[in-house]
Amino acid sequence: MSNIEFSREIDIRQVEGKAIHVEANEAERAALATRFSLVRISKLEADLELHRSGERDAEARGTLKASFVQSCAVSAEDIPVEVEEPLFFRFVPQATHYNPDEEIELDADDCDEIEYSGTHIDLGEAVAQSLALAIDPFLTGPEAEAARKAAGIGSPEDQGPFAALKGLNVKG
Repeated sequence: MSNIEFSREIDIRQVEGKAIHVEANEAERAALATRFSLVRISKLEADLELHRSGERDAEARGTLKASFVQSCAVSAEDIPVEVEEPLFFRFVPQATHYNPDEEIELDADDCDEIEYSGTHIDLGEAVAQSLALAIDPFLTGPEAEAARKAAGIGSPEDQGPFAALKGLNVKG
């Protein structure tokens, strides 16, 4: 796993009952900021409790805490963001076969599954992926409306398929 910016591997056979704190260092936070198109990440950490959930499966539950700065989607101003979210991952062995024509049904529990190969799971990458999901790609700051007006763009409510109907005066 040479291209992973924030890797914290642990042997799946040694996870039962462990409480682990993972925290990205400055270089890892800088690399993740680049990966996720953030201005910077000041803090990225997670406290996790690990348990086996079968012979080769493991579960991790805990809390993600992060502080980062991202650009406003409209004005590009820097917006500080604080995140504190619960985490739940299920690590499962990588599927040994895959049929591209096979229909796959997923339920809500399957969405938190992370496949691994060999005997190690990567808690750092799991936390990094959770951070990516916590980032609002359409975050706007206080200067967004002024930037829209300066560019001659209306507010999001004034756009879209029903915007033209907004001004109609309907009499019943």
